[in-house]
Amino acid sequence: MITVGTVPERLARNRYAPDGQSHIQVDQDRARATGAAALLVRVCPAHVYSEAPDGTLAVQHAACLECGACLAVAPPGVLRWRYPRGGYGIAYRLG
Repeated sequence: MITVGTVPERLARNRYAPDGQSHIQVDQDRARATGAAALLVRVCPAHVYSEAPDGTLAVQHAACLECGACLAVAPPGVLRWRYPRGGYGIAYRLG
Protein backbone atom coordinates (compact mmCIF):
# COMPACT_ATOMS: atom_id res chain seq x y z
CA MET A 1 0.00 0.00 0.00
CA ILE A 2 1.29 3.46 -0.89
CA THR A 3 0.89 6.19 1.69
CA VAL A 4 0.67 9.73 0.35
CA GLY A 5 0.57 11.60 3.66
CA THR A 6 -1.66 14.35 4.92
CA VAL A 7 -2.11 17.62 3.07
CA PRO A 8 0.07 19.56 5.56
CA GLU A 9 2.80 16.91 5.27
CA ARG A 10 2.68 17.07 1.49
CA LEU A 11 2.68 20.88 1.41
CA ALA A 12 5.68 20.91 3.76
CA ARG A 13 7.75 19.34 0.97
CA ASN A 14 7.36 22.45 -1.17
CA ARG A 15 9.90 25.26 -1.10
CA TYR A 16 8.89 28.88 -0.73
CA ALA A 17 11.04 31.83 -1.69
CA PRO A 18 9.06 34.82 -0.38
CA ASP A 19 9.42 38.06 -2.29
CA GLY A 20 9.39 41.31 -0.35
CA GLN A 21 7.21 42.72 -3.11
CA SER A 22 3.61 41.45 -3.24
CA HIS A 23 2.37 39.94 -6.47
CA ILE A 24 -1.24 40.52 -5.36
CA GLN A 25 -2.75 44.01 -5.33
CA VAL A 26 -6.27 44.72 -4.04
CA ASP A 27 -8.58 47.58 -4.99
CA GLN A 28 -10.01 48.01 -1.47
CA ASP A 29 -12.91 50.22 -2.61
CA ARG A 30 -14.10 47.62 -5.11
CA ALA A 31 -13.55 44.82 -2.62
CA ARG A 32 -15.80 46.56 -0.08
CA ALA A 33 -18.41 47.55 -2.68
CA THR A 34 -18.70 44.01 -4.04
CA GLY A 35 -18.31 42.09 -0.78
CA ALA A 36 -15.41 40.22 -2.38
CA ALA A 37 -13.46 39.82 0.87
CA ALA A 38 -15.70 37.11 2.32
CA LEU A 39 -15.61 35.20 -0.97
CA LEU A 40 -11.82 35.35 -1.27
CA VAL A 41 -11.33 34.29 2.34
CA ARG A 42 -13.60 31.29 1.72
CA VAL A 43 -12.08 30.14 -1.59
CA CYS A 44 -8.32 30.49 -0.94
CA PRO A 45 -6.83 27.11 0.04
CA ALA A 46 -3.72 28.76 1.52
CA HIS A 47 -5.59 31.27 3.70
CA VAL A 48 -3.81 34.18 2.00
CA TYR A 49 -6.75 36.55 2.53
CA SER A 50 -8.36 37.82 5.71
CA GLU A 51 -11.15 40.34 6.17
CA ALA A 52 -11.13 43.20 8.66
CA PRO A 53 -14.40 44.30 10.31
CA ASP A 54 -14.57 47.29 7.95
CA GLY A 55 -14.44 45.01 4.87
CA THR A 56 -10.78 45.71 4.12
CA LEU A 57 -8.97 42.75 2.61
CA ALA A 58 -5.55 41.85 4.03
CA VAL A 59 -3.15 39.78 1.92
CA GLN A 60 -0.33 37.50 3.13
CA HIS A 61 1.24 37.06 -0.31
CA ALA A 62 4.12 34.89 0.90
CA ALA A 63 1.67 32.05 1.63
CA CYS A 64 0.23 32.05 -1.90
CA LEU A 65 0.17 28.68 -3.71
CA GLU A 66 -0.30 30.47 -7.06
CA CYS A 67 -3.33 28.30 -7.84
CA GLY A 68 -5.46 31.09 -9.32
CA ALA A 69 -8.60 30.28 -7.32
CA CYS A 70 -8.89 33.91 -6.21
CA LEU A 71 -8.74 35.14 -9.80
CA ALA A 72 -11.46 32.72 -10.82
CA VAL A 73 -13.97 34.10 -8.30
CA ALA A 74 -12.98 37.73 -7.67
CA PRO A 75 -15.32 40.33 -9.16
CA PRO A 76 -13.71 42.26 -12.04
CA GLY A 77 -11.23 44.92 -10.93
CA VAL A 78 -10.85 43.72 -7.33
CA LEU A 79 -7.50 41.95 -7.81
CA ARG A 80 -4.40 42.66 -9.84
CA TRP A 81 -2.48 39.41 -9.71
CA ARG A 82 0.69 38.30 -11.44
CA TYR A 83 3.15 35.51 -10.84
CA PRO A 84 6.00 36.41 -8.45
CA ARG A 85 9.25 37.65 -9.95
CA GLY A 86 11.63 35.00 -11.24
CA GLY A 87 13.16 32.91 -8.49
CA TYR A 88 10.41 33.77 -5.98
CA GLY A 89 7.16 32.11 -5.02
CA ILE A 90 6.45 28.43 -4.58
CA ALA A 91 8.47 25.53 -5.96
CA TYR A 92 6.42 22.33 -5.82
CA ARG A 93 8.15 19.12 -4.78
CA LEU A 94 6.76 15.79 -5.82
CA GLY A 95 6.99 12.70 -3.70
